[in-house]
Amino acid sequence: MATLDRVKILVLGDSGVGKSSLVHLLCQNQVLGNPSWTVGCSVDVRIHDYKEGTPDEKTFYIELWDVGGSVGSASSIKSTRAVFYNSVNGIVLVHDLTNKKSSQNLYRWTLEAIYKDSSPTGIIVSNGEYDREQFVENPLPLLLIGTKFDQIPENKRNEVLTRTAFLSEDFNAEEINLDCTNPKYLAAGTTNAVKLSRFYDKVIEKRYFTKDPSQMAGFTDRKRFNFKSLHYD
Repeated sequence: MATLDRVKILVLGDSGVGKSSLVHLLCQNQVLGNPSWTVGCSVDVRIHDYKEGTPDEKTFYIELWDVGGSVGSASSIKSTRAVFYNSVNGIVLVHDLTNKKSSQNLYRWTLEAIYKDSSPTGIIVSNGEYDREQFVENPLPLLLIGTKFDQIPENKRNEVLTRTAFLSEDFNAEEINLDCTNPKYLAAGTTNAVKLSRFYDKVIEKRYFTKDPSQMAGFTDRKRFNFKSLHYD
């Protein structure tokens, strides 16, 4: 079998949001029976057919790098994590739909990955806003995934989904909300499966087929990240 080209995608988010369960589901199409805390980084691989069903179809390896730890970790731990942030082609941002703080922390996770720095300077501006100019030079394809969808009470779902829609807009990323213990959320032909395939295609497109990286969508359409837009109570 011919050697396949590959892309590297980081899977970032707070401890306990379900990153390991998500990666296992994405790569093995199975529920992870006994998830444990990730120490350092765990890498799993899946095969993806780029532009499936077209004359340009080509098979690639997708490496999913599940990075452990907390956004509030000591600077020494963050510095150690920085080694995982080299040669990244895309980022999956994972948050717990029942935990607003895990959503807010995705901004800091993204900054840490882009700047490979435990304490990037010149980033935070007044009123908790992030200056979009800090991100423009690093346009990476992003996908936002909310976990534990099954744990949201029916009478709270509209409120939660409205909040995540603002988050998706801030990151200029498509969003998928799911339950990592139920493979049906990513079943072939579902909207979520289409979004996932489209994200993989975008990552591959940028890595192998885009001559001018500035033409790729990234942090380009919004002037600021604003925590207030998340409507936290």
